Order: sequence, then C-alpha cells, then structure tokens
Amino acid sequence: MQSKEKQVISKKRVADHGEVLTGKREVNAMLDLVKQETERIDSRFLEPACGNGNFLTVILERKLAVVEMRYGKSQLDFERYAVLAVSSIYGIDILEDNVRDCRERVFEVFDGVYTLLFKSQAKEKCRKTVKFILERNIVWGDALDLKTKNEPRVPIVFPEWSPVNGNMLKRRDFTFHGLLAHEGMKELPLFSDLGEDVFIPTPKKEYPPIHFMEIADAQQ
Repeated sequence: MQSKEKQVISKKRVADHGEVLTGKREVNAMLDLVKQETERIDSRFLEPACGNGNFLTVILERKLAVVEMRYGKSQLDFERYAVLAVSSIYGIDILEDNVRDCRERVFEVFDGVYTLLFKSQAKEKCRKTVKFILERNIVWGDALDLKTKNEPRVPIVFPEWSPVNGNMLKRRDFTFHGLLAHEGMKELPLFSDLGEDVFIPTPKKEYPPIHFMEIADAQQ
C-alpha cells in the first residue's frame, strides 16, 4: 500500500504562511492543462510560491523526457538542451528551507536522468552549470513585495538565459518588478518576445555570450 503524500509539514507553517503542498496527482492534472508548454524545452515557467518544488520538479521531468527522446544519443546535445530546460524554470518562496529543498530536488531530477544516460561520462562541469543556474533562478523572496528575504532586502532579479550560436548562452538580468510593471505583461510569459508590439523590459545587466559549460566559472 502506498503511503499518503505529505501535504502539510507543520501546523505552524500552515498558520504562519498558509503552506499546503500540492500533491503529485493534482500537479499533473494542472500541468496537463498546459501540456504542450510543459513539453516545450525552452518554455519558461515561474512558480511564485514554489514550496519545495512539487510543480517545478514535474515540469523538468516532462521537459527532460523530450530532451532525452530527441537528443539522448548525443551527450553534448543532451547537455546543451538539458541545461536550456533547467534554465527555463523559475521559483520564489518565502521560506528559506523550501528554496534550498527546491533547488536540491530540481537538481536531482536533472542529475538522475543525466547520470543514468551517460554514467561515468557525465561531466561535473555540466552539473556545476545546472547548480549555478538554479541558485539564481530559484529565489528566497516574497512574491508580494517583489524583494528578496535575505538581508539587505533588495528587488528580486531573474536572469534570462538565451541560446546563441549553438553552445553559447547569453544572460540578461531583469528585475521582477520590471517584468510585472507593464500592463501588457500580465497575460504574457516571462521574458515574452512575441512580436514587435509586445513590451520588452530593459535588462538590469547584460553578459557576453559564453559556452554553457563555462557559465559557473565565468559569472561568479
């Protein structure tokens, strides 16, 4: 008999933060409503109350299944597109332990597939890249006031990771407030680029394109 999924960590957390974790059946049912997007490698998802990662882990599982099906026979291609899939996932949570657990769980989804496919050929540099991206994409913050929770409290910043010239990635940082400020953005995906008439915010910082395996070392 399967054990019942735990949806409440403690009564205090429910009382203080309204924290109730969404079960996997409900997660899958909700994601099936946007199934096509969950299976598009570069479609971006932001979970503003990500908890310990119940949604983000399943989204990555779905994306990596597509990456494996298309690119599983080529290690470099798998690495490139798996990193792109990871880079499309964003989260915010008000509880620091949730953020830490979410990053670890999302990484474990990636590493489980990567290690199973390539075993001893799997590269620590690729794992390091994924961890670096998750440290920046999954943020300890408050989605209501749009600021980080760690001191000093500053506006939440999210990096956009865009593939250029094959193995290169370009990073541009945007404030979360800037992404939400324009009325037209409310119905559009994060970092939307759907044509000339769509509002595109000004990046806070831009980085030169770099090989995806070198991101962690170059952008510390």
